[in-house]
Amino acid sequence: MAFPAPVLCCEAVGMFIDVAKIKLKAGDGGDGAVAFHREKYVASGGPDGGDGGRGGNVVFQVDDNLSTLADFRYQRKYVAKRGENGRGNRCFGKSAPDLLVFVPRGTVVKDAQSGRILADLSGDEPQVIAKGGKGGWGNAHFATPTRQTPRFSRPGAPGEELEVQLELKLLADVGLVGFPNVGKSTLISVVSQAKPNIANYHFTTLTPVLGVVNRQDKKSFVMADIPGLVEGAWQGVGLGHQFLRHVERCRMLIHVVDVSGSEGRDPREDFEIINRELANFNPELSERPMLVAGNKCDMAAPEQIESFRKFIEEKGLEFFPIMAPIHEGVDELMDRTLALLSKLPPIKRFEPDPVPQTPVEELERGRVDITCEEGVYFVKAPWLLKILGGINFDDTDSAQYFQRVLIHTGVIDALREAGINEGDTVNLYDLEFDFVE
Repeated sequence: MAFPAPVLCCEAVGMFIDVAKIKLKAGDGGDGAVAFHREKYVASGGPDGGDGGRGGNVVFQVDDNLSTLADFRYQRKYVAKRGENGRGNRCFGKSAPDLLVFVPRGTVVKDAQSGRILADLSGDEPQVIAKGGKGGWGNAHFATPTRQTPRFSRPGAPGEELEVQLELKLLADVGLVGFPNVGKSTLISVVSQAKPNIANYHFTTLTPVLGVVNRQDKKSFVMADIPGLVEGAWQGVGLGHQFLRHVERCRMLIHVVDVSGSEGRDPREDFEIINRELANFNPELSERPMLVAGNKCDMAAPEQIESFRKFIEEKGLEFFPIMAPIHEGVDELMDRTLALLSKLPPIKRFEPDPVPQTPVEELERGRVDITCEEGVYFVKAPWLLKILGGINFDDTDSAQYFQRVLIHTGVIDALREAGINEGDTVNLYDLEFDFVE
């Protein structure tokens, strides 16, 4: 079933923006408290400092009232609130609220440095992009039979901070591709309620246009007019490099060709050029189901149409001669499109890439601060947080990888320099373990 989609046009959205780069900062965790129980007639009440609250996450949510990423031109940094500090009487600090960032449906979020896909905002489920830091432990957390009055607590962990690239990839069942001025805009205007700019010159359409095509039995699908494809589009020529990404989600393509060659071009050559551009941009697009619509048949001689039909059918594709402005042949094209869509998988969604484990040998030594409080060695190394987040300590290989990281990056050496002995406790944010030589 197709997602409901708005019609996009220049007048409605001003400038169509489908790429943006922004910075995110999740909230830091609140600090733990150092406090002791005070009550009349109760001597040595013991430690009762509460833990700090969690920092706010940065959460992305789909908003169907948005159709471009234009808002991100004006606000480029999003910072969530910090968690509250812990208090006495074992009162935990309040966790900070999540910061909601609204994006249009179809937005793909990538790590700006690595290009790793973090989330695909195609559904209604909110996605946590940057996690807030956990609250620091209060001194009540460190009480043991041998350490009954700990006079220390821990600060909250810093929230994740990253730069992300937003890419809007429109959700459409069918993509119209072809050279400028071959009649794509006319075709989408006669089969849907879309109102693109139509004129007899190149690049009339400067934004992708979506339209819902309604057929018999209340069946419908979403069609997208992808503008700006010319030779070299995948390398940045014309406007195609801006909009080729929107073809990636389409379940099938309709290749519109000016079969009359009214602009002095050979329709066969036009067909080959556009297909090459699609394949060069993404090889998967060359495997996408395609129908070929030969437009402007009223301006072509019958032998031109039959010659082009033979050329297309020899490639194993179906050919539909049409005259879009008067709706000639369009119903047959749309009915065949609907029949093909019923057999195709749903609109493509991009799965998040797993967090890569950088080879230990490639990791650089970062700053490590060690403090010792009553026999507990606290390690502060914010650069380790990202690595720590990708470790599964229930998995032997993952746990051994983290152990090698601690050795290679100098954390173990720093602990030895601080005077740690075998069996002493190491606290690395929320992770505690006994030191073993």
